[in-house]
Amino acid sequence: MKKTVLASVIAGIAFSGQAYAVELYNSEGSTFSVGGHISMGVGNDADDDLEVQSVSPRININATQELGRGWNADVKGEWSVDTLNGGGNAFSTRLGYIGVTHEVWGRGVGGTQWTPYYDVGGIADMPIAFANDFLYVNGYELGTGRGESMVSYRKTFMFGDNLGLNLGAAWQGDNTGDGVDYGDRGQIALSFDMGGIFVGYAFSAGSASGRGNDDADGHILSAKYGSYGDGLFVAAVYEMGSNFRNATKLGAGARDAYDSTSIEAIVAYALANSLNISWNYESHEDDDASDTLLEQTAIQVEYNFTGSFTGYVGYQIDLDEDDDRYALGVRYYL
Repeated sequence: MKKTVLASVIAGIAFSGQAYAVELYNSEGSTFSVGGHISMGVGNDADDDLEVQSVSPRININATQELGRGWNADVKGEWSVDTLNGGGNAFSTRLGYIGVTHEVWGRGVGGTQWTPYYDVGGIADMPIAFANDFLYVNGYELGTGRGESMVSYRKTFMFGDNLGLNLGAAWQGDNTGDGVDYGDRGQIALSFDMGGIFVGYAFSAGSASGRGNDDADGHILSAKYGSYGDGLFVAAVYEMGSNFRNATKLGAGARDAYDSTSIEAIVAYALANSLNISWNYESHEDDDASDTLLEQTAIQVEYNFTGSFTGYVGYQIDLDEDDDRYALGVRYYL
């Protein structure tokens, strides 16, 4: 595997969007860096009251080590940072894993990580203020966003300079969330990179007792063109779930798992001065009850004042309920 491909594989596991880190050490094949970002702004809450908001702030540490003979190891720890409230719950784990990568044999990762399913499903999860929601419903336990107690493998096969076939697979052990016992789960992902075009499919399956059915399976399809923040970017995601989600209706109370259909789409265009304008749409349907649990669309603008300081403004229209949201703020990347 070429080093350029290796770099793209590792980047694909990281959180979508811009990523920065300050390198503190680089010597004799070892590196150590600190990264993350803090967002701060104002917007309205569920009661339409104006409040100070912080959008998914986090801090991370990253280390790499050359092992020789084409092998490289890396470690990442990332924690959510409570920037609005002090106290004992200021930090909570987002990521924590060890990865080993070979130029030919691919990459294996163990720990809490972004999953192969998210490699396919998260391509539209880009704007700062309002982005994808359905992937994070039971996301840790089902492995549709970040996956806990997970071992994964990824490999890219290159056919010429512009065509890459990406293979991903993962396994999760037993875990518990929201009073549900999740048994062994597996997932597989397959995608193609063709210049600026990406097409992918992923499948997740396994047991989940105590939620109305012992099986919880999901299929997800996605496609995109371009890179977010660089000219024209278009992406769409479509998920079909069988007893896969047991979401709340945005605070209306929990329900048993149900068959579901989810859609996410985004169109964005970044001007040469880095002003990025986007429109996105998302819906999530309980097919068993023919009930729309989530349907919303948003217009957003982001602007890079510097390479590490970004302003954002967005307005999200709730198409299912009268719960429109707005947000205005800045994000600083470490």
